[in-house]
Amino acid sequence: MPDLRRFAAADLLRTVRMVSAAAGSDDAEAGLIARRLVDSNLAGHDSHGVVRLPRYVRDVRNGGVIPNRHATIALETEALVVIDGHNGFGQVIGGEAMAIGIDRAKRRGACVLALRRSAHLGRIADWAEMAAEQGLASFHFVNVTGFTANRVAPFGGTDARLATNPIAAAIPRPGGDHVILDMATSIVAEGKIAVAANRGVATPDGWLIDPRGQPTRDPAVLYTDPPGALLPFGGHKGFGLALFCDLFAGALIGAGGCASNGERRARVENNMLAMIVDPAAIGDYQSFEAEVERILAFVKASPPAETHGAVLTPGEPERASRAERLARGVPLEAETWRQILAAAQSVGLSPASLGEPAEA
Repeated sequence: MPDLRRFAAADLLRTVRMVSAAAGSDDAEAGLIARRLVDSNLAGHDSHGVVRLPRYVRDVRNGGVIPNRHATIALETEALVVIDGHNGFGQVIGGEAMAIGIDRAKRRGACVLALRRSAHLGRIADWAEMAAEQGLASFHFVNVTGFTANRVAPFGGTDARLATNPIAAAIPRPGGDHVILDMATSIVAEGKIAVAANRGVATPDGWLIDPRGQPTRDPAVLYTDPPGALLPFGGHKGFGLALFCDLFAGALIGAGGCASNGERRARVENNMLAMIVDPAAIGDYQSFEAEVERILAFVKASPPAETHGAVLTPGEPERASRAERLARGVPLEAETWRQILAAAQSVGLSPASLGEPAEA
């Protein structure tokens, strides 16, 4: 069994904020990084949580991420705005880009948002939820570029040619229980492999192939030289969606894609093409809300496949996880905590200065 402890979210927030600040982020940026990473843990998506902090510190130190950068508009038309992230932290750049897109969607009914050259955007659901909080619907195609980005084998292939290329979408609901979809086009997010490696557990069948293209359950193969590869979810269907993430968020917006990743330097970037739509610009907003509720109620009324089970719509598992982890603490493996302490020491912080987070 993995060595897991539960930490209070407030303690993890303080730790991430201190390490980010010591790595060069100003107070506002360090706070955003901490909030987004810990919230991913709370939502049950440990792959995008504090396990990312050591990578962020490493990327700052090698020049892959530049602290305290802000989004700027590179091009805009009536319907389209192109944002340059200048390789800044995605927790800042993503929020600033979405704020620009949301403002245009509210004034014009819709906005096509293209974001180039952001560092890791984190959990893409954050940006879909940001639109939903303003009563807007959205969908998002994201690709990953950079020397180490290609982690996923194409359907029918035996080596890594694509990134995990996530897709997200949101429909707003009154009261805040929005319908939020966020999914990698690979069988799982790459960060889940990192978590499995840190926990010292095997991955399920069907997740990975080794460097010879053979099935394996060893998470370490994704990081060997030569590396293994993740598989796309749903075979040719996940592969097709991953490919369109590269075509939409890479080729279409001029950000580049998987074919040139081997030529790029160590910096890893996220690029995003999003559509943000104001339902009120299309028709009666109350009718829209009512139809959303009818659809959700109809789907959820399906008899559950398991005793005491239920049909859960996208966003419900995350809300349940957040409530449970706020009450009981965030589970964290010993190896991830060790890596966080090592990252802190690399930027001049002693373990004593961080304090020992109390177990929840």
